[in-house]
Amino acid sequence: MNHTGDTSDPQDRRRRAPRRALPRWLPVPLGIGIGLLGGLGYGLAATPQYAATGYVMVVPQKGTDATTALGFAQAYGRIVTGSAVLAGAQAATHTAAADLKGHVQAATSPDAPMISVTGSSSRARTAATIANGVARSLAATGNRDSASTGVRLLVFSPAAAPAAPSSPSATLSGAVGASAGGLLGALVLLVRPRREDGEPARTALPAPSVHPSEPRPERAAV
Repeated sequence: MNHTGDTSDPQDRRRRAPRRALPRWLPVPLGIGIGLLGGLGYGLAATPQYAATGYVMVVPQKGTDATTALGFAQAYGRIVTGSAVLAGAQAATHTAAADLKGHVQAATSPDAPMISVTGSSSRARTAATIANGVARSLAATGNRDSASTGVRLLVFSPAAAPAAPSSPSATLSGAVGASAGGLLGALVLLVRPRREDGEPARTALPAPSVHPSEPRPERAAV
């Protein structure tokens, strides 16, 4: 008895059945949403950081020109985070020199003999205390050799406690995260293979060939 019903594999029928394709632009809003949530989470969980900046000026003494003072300002700016300067700031900041190094930054100007000393902390008043303590220690360290260098260091502008944190807010972190997520989603969209029917291209596998068995020749009777 011959059966004329469908004898194909159920898995093959499921593969041949039409599937609803996802929109091609889906990675973009998905990336924006993930980035926004990640940025907001970081902004809310991170501890706010405050930064306060004080300025130290290098003043030329009698017989020293402004160019020499500018050169010494560049040199003293490189030793702000050195052990000698930080050790002198330990008493004023109530912080060990090893811990101060990660909370102090210095910058110099190519046009003016001035050094900016920035202190950072999770508290606004502590940030100002660190900046002022290191600035005074830098001035004291440089003035020990003023007779030979011909310049003196003065604390030109002490640091004040900042009114707002320098770290990004939760809103800004969320905006940055959303922008980064949208950019990644757009990159995924660009590198994704495109088809006219909206489905990603699939590689077709060749079907196994079936060869019918040939009848063997009969041997002649002896």
